Amino acid sequence: MTLKLDGLSHRYESGRALNDVSLALDDGELVALLGPSGCGKTTVVQAIAGHLNPTAGRVSLREIDVTSAPPENRNVGLVFQQPTLYPHMTVSENVAYGLKSDDLSAEQVSNRVDRYLELVELADRHDASPESLSGGESRRIELARALAPEPDVLLLDEPLSALDKGLRARLRDEIIRVQQETGVTTLFVTHDQEDAMSVADRLVVLRDGEVVASGPPRELYDSPPTRFVASFLGRSNELSARVESGESSLVTIGGTDFAVDALTDRLTDAPRAAIHVRPSDLTVRSMTRSGKSSSEIESMSDRSGVSVDGGAPNERLGTIRMPGTVAHVRDVGRRYDVCVEVDSGESVTVERHRSGLHENERVTVTAAVSDLTAFPVSERTSD
Repeated sequence: MTLKLDGLSHRYESGRALNDVSLALDDGELVALLGPSGCGKTTVVQAIAGHLNPTAGRVSLREIDVTSAPPENRNVGLVFQQPTLYPHMTVSENVAYGLKSDDLSAEQVSNRVDRYLELVELADRHDASPESLSGGESRRIELARALAPEPDVLLLDEPLSALDKGLRARLRDEIIRVQQETGVTTLFVTHDQEDAMSVADRLVVLRDGEVVASGPPRELYDSPPTRFVASFLGRSNELSARVESGESSLVTIGGTDFAVDALTDRLTDAPRAAIHVRPSDLTVRSMTRSGKSSSEIESMSDRSGVSVDGGAPNERLGTIRMPGTVAHVRDVGRRYDVCVEVDSGESVTVERHRSGLHENERVTVTAAVSDLTAFPVSERTSD
């Protein structure tokens, strides 16, 4: 085990930042620490790097307690959110800066710099100044500088936040490639769900200073353990449901009743439920058109349980059908987002590959019960 946090807590004068955070990274693992702004992510990074002493808990590197050790005595590489290259140094000098405290000869330092500049594919920029670099090149040089001392753990604190979307995607691929080639244990800290899911072997979700979920990205996306994770990790619609307990427990969603056990065993004794469904797991059809357009057929065929001839979805799985009215259609490039005000009074967003629907058009929104995630809602709690 390369890195382990045991019961890490920290308080600032303004209040609690971390509460009993425990996590561990195995050798060579790339873990994303994901959470909204202000949830405590940077405090975790600072505690690992040695830039603050936590109020309680322990930080261990390779089973050695380093909680009170200064930063220079921890073999940790760090890429900050803001650019940190020294403007008065060349690229080579910046990469070599972290090697000054090591017992390396000048030749060894030079070889190490060459190796890591080649790793980030900037071997031809040895003598360049930081001002001459693009944003992506600067990030790669900072990555090379953090890796040159060959750290036990690499910390990436929001490394892509200042980059445009296209460059972010390219740098994500670079980070994955470099991490796989070096095998360095990496903690990738971000508030961006797409970044986290794209790079990580495992996600750790932080909320209000506490770990609320941990697991493989796809597993947490498909089976979120809480309402917060369901809504934060990707786009999700939330619908309210009524639960009726008795000999035959029923749940009602948008006017459709079905057996509770067809959905989940989480709803025992819960009077209400919050139902989450991804926009890509919904279909929408016009009520007012006699024929089916090609866009309707395409949208329906995207769903595994729906037949393209207009027949009912797989009855073994069960479905809910919600009549409603199109509030608006948004063209967002790769898809159309259709917002529907369903007759129960709630709004849902449906993803489609083509438009084909218009504002104020009467439609039916359909979802397979197998694509719904249910969370009990008590009178006292909302999550």
